[in-house]
Amino acid sequence: MSYFVTGATGFIGRHLVQELIDQREGEIFVLVRPGSLARMETLIGRWGTSRVVPVTGDLSQAGLGVDPEWVAEHHGSIDHFFHLAAIYDMTADDATNETMNVGGTRNAVELADALRVGCFHQVSSVAAAGEYAGRFDETMFDESQHLPSPYHRTKYESERIVREEATVPWRVYRPAIVVGDSQTGAMDKVDGPYYFFPLMKLMRDNLPAWLPLVGVDLGDTNVVPVDYVAKAMDHLAHLPDRDGEAFHLVNPDPQPVVDMINAFCGAAGAPQFATPLDLRITGAFPFALVPRALRPSALLTGLVKVGAVQTVLDQTIGRLGIPAEVLAHSSFTSVFDSRRTEKALAGSGIGVPDLESYARKLWSYWEENLDESTGRNSEVREALTGKYVVITGASSGIGQVTALKVAQAGGIPILVARGKDKLEDTRSLIELRGGTAHVYPCDLSDLESIDRLCEQLTSELPAVDFVINNAGRSIRRSLKLSHDRFHDFERTMQLNYFGAIRLVMGLIPKMRENKRGHIVNISSIGVQTNPPRFSAYVASKAALDSWSNVVSSELVGDGITFTGIHMPLVRTPMIAPTKIYDKFPTISPAQAADLVIKAMVERPHEINTLLGNAGAIAHTVAPKLAFRVLNMAYHVFPDSAAAKGDAGGTRESEQIMLARVFKGVHW
Repeated sequence: MSYFVTGATGFIGRHLVQELIDQREGEIFVLVRPGSLARMETLIGRWGTSRVVPVTGDLSQAGLGVDPEWVAEHHGSIDHFFHLAAIYDMTADDATNETMNVGGTRNAVELADALRVGCFHQVSSVAAAGEYAGRFDETMFDESQHLPSPYHRTKYESERIVREEATVPWRVYRPAIVVGDSQTGAMDKVDGPYYFFPLMKLMRDNLPAWLPLVGVDLGDTNVVPVDYVAKAMDHLAHLPDRDGEAFHLVNPDPQPVVDMINAFCGAAGAPQFATPLDLRITGAFPFALVPRALRPSALLTGLVKVGAVQTVLDQTIGRLGIPAEVLAHSSFTSVFDSRRTEKALAGSGIGVPDLESYARKLWSYWEENLDESTGRNSEVREALTGKYVVITGASSGIGQVTALKVAQAGGIPILVARGKDKLEDTRSLIELRGGTAHVYPCDLSDLESIDRLCEQLTSELPAVDFVINNAGRSIRRSLKLSHDRFHDFERTMQLNYFGAIRLVMGLIPKMRENKRGHIVNISSIGVQTNPPRFSAYVASKAALDSWSNVVSSELVGDGITFTGIHMPLVRTPMIAPTKIYDKFPTISPAQAADLVIKAMVERPHEINTLLGNAGAIAHTVAPKLAFRVLNMAYHVFPDSAAAKGDAGGTRESEQIMLARVFKGVHW
């Protein structure tokens, strides 16, 4: 079995090639422009196979510009030709859509015919249905539907070319709006619902999550994760006797736009929308008698298509990155019937997961990898451009996201952690995005290793402008279970305190030499609130706080300053083993990284939360009452997962209530 794939470096293409590598045998030829060969070689290295073979060509040229000798050599030997290379962008202009989607498809069909491939697989889109009103099934194509944009028109036209001009067998796949991987959240660009994420972030950062917002019925949409699309295409392409058919890769149950928005708002921790008049009401008698054109979703869609309105939108929400064109096409008038596809996938285990089950993964990936607000902030860029930032614990969690944000703002992250492979992955990610980073593996619990690291950094770097003491160890265990575990206290002090100050002390001479330097210590809200079971962890962070407070007065004259961030509970790998945290309100690593960026730019002595400050005041003003409240929490929360046998029912609801009232405290 052999394959030819266009668009293999694209989002869906990469996932499809991975499926072919994992599930099939034989060579996989991938079309690549000469200028993109290096990127393709990098991808092939990530795939870890010699079965993927680049073939140089160009989508805009006849026969895709593939060497005629190569075509002659492989005539009749390609079983499956997957054509994915296209523009998947509602905001692209007419000429670009025409060249890539229509011209590219015609050139791909020409090459497939010349090769006499076994089957030509065209990746179309549900956009080919245009604004058809009603149920659009997989046997339908030319239904005189209105095609409202260049994107819709070229998707329709490219599918028509395959149906009418291909001389080899063909199959067509019509995905709905494709979002990130349901397992990892991975996405390669801002598109579809992602355009609304900056607005959701703004809402989260400025409004309480419990605040109910009034929404309107915006109609139905349909989103599917890219891993479902790739798996379904691979399976459907290899079924016998299905040539000449189209398959709808959609969610069988249309999703109200407001429900989709609420799923992402919930994942972000932003307030959600209530719709007093939704489809269940407006679609029932007597509201069903209202013409479709006069319903709220149709009126709003029509309004945002007006030129003057689009100009206003571009100057308002457009500044948040939401194009007016996207608002005009945020819902579908068609209901996509996918019964044929569902029947063909029956028994394969391939199905569309509920959006709610992976919305947080999509949000987290966007927030950590695609949110460009840090790089667009002129104040942040001025503070960080060209600056060398040493970040410990940079292989995951807060440290990794901080490194990505520093690089986005023009800084140079110095990545420090034990695992070199993970650090190299982070560096590769930064370099792929045009940034620069350096990797220095080090066991920060080993003082001699830290000394060697400091020697390297001071001799190899022109400056050390910032140090982010992020690496840490957290232990959650009550004193009554710690009498034979004194090493817990030693381990936390070794990494969280001794390792941190050894690093700073080793780098201070370099900072003095340059007459500048800022140290950011990732401390804990626990230092202010003293939650039970965290005596080892909180004590080590309190020690670091106290040391920094004392030496600040000694070093400020040398231009060296400190910021301590009393960080609330963050959703990182460090807290993952404590399963009760799964239901707790937490901040994301990206939110935590934003606090680190703020500390670097503004250089305050401390960054605290309101709850942390309230806890500190309570311990000063009414310590006995504070300890009584903490003792209540001590009895409500179990000591470990194994001790959770009586923690169901009422006890679990008490835990969640306390966690929400004292949001961010490590219980």
